[in-house]
Parts: sequence; C-alpha cells; structure tokens
Amino acid sequence: MNQPYPVFPANRHALYEAHGYSAAIRSGDLLFVSGQVGSRADGSPEPDFAAQVQLAFDNLEATLAAAGCTFADLIDVTTFHTDPEKQFSTIMQVKQSVFPQPPYPNWTAVGVNWLAGFDFEIKVIARIPIVQD
Repeated sequence: MNQPYPVFPANRHALYEAHGYSAAIRSGDLLFVSGQVGSRADGSPEPDFAAQVQLAFDNLEATLAAAGCTFADLIDVTTFHTDPEKQFSTIMQVKQSVFPQPPYPNWTAVGVNWLAGFDFEIKVIARIPIVQD
C-alpha cells in the first residue's frame, strides 16, 4: 500500500518549519499542495502585491517540480484573496502568463480577511505523471 509522504522544494522557505507543515503530501498518484504564498526565503511576505502573486506561483512551481509535476498536471486550484475586487486584474495577469491557453484547471477563488500577513495564497491538487520506461 502506498504511504503518504511529504514533498519539499529544493529551496524551501522558513514557513514550513516555523508553522510545522509540509509543502505537499504525495498519496498514490496525487499531490496535495499546501497553500503557497509569496514568501521570501526567510518567510516574510513580498511587499509588492504583483511580485507577491508571482512569487506564490514560483513557490508553487518549485513544489510541483519536487514531485515531478508541472502546472499542466494541476486538476484543482483554490486561491485566497484579501481584497478580490482590487486584486483581480493583477492576479489575472499572472494567471494568464502561467496558463496561457486551454485546457485550464478548475479554479475556485475565495475572499478572506486574513492570510498571516500575505494577500494571496494558492492551494492545488495535482496528478503525478506516470513515468514510462
């Protein structure tokens, strides 16, 4: 039986240890990625919002890569926003650069009032590709 095990990106940031969680958990052929934020290596938020969103996607990409996945393997995306109305256009610009054409993953966006000092968070489930010999 496959046992779930943690996955961490090569250059993991300080938040994982500070708050006691894994970047992702692999279970069978699925990867459950914890919410990724625009944190710098020391765990602090990137102050510029557009850069924070891009850094969250960069952190997500590094976590996916550690499990052998890419953005093309995403099947479920949930994003959290502290001010959706003001932030939407900036988030869409980054999203369109990451997903320039179909097929797109399904996506749920949730407005929240607190993200531990961050303004954007992205959480995903991915299917780990089967490696052909």
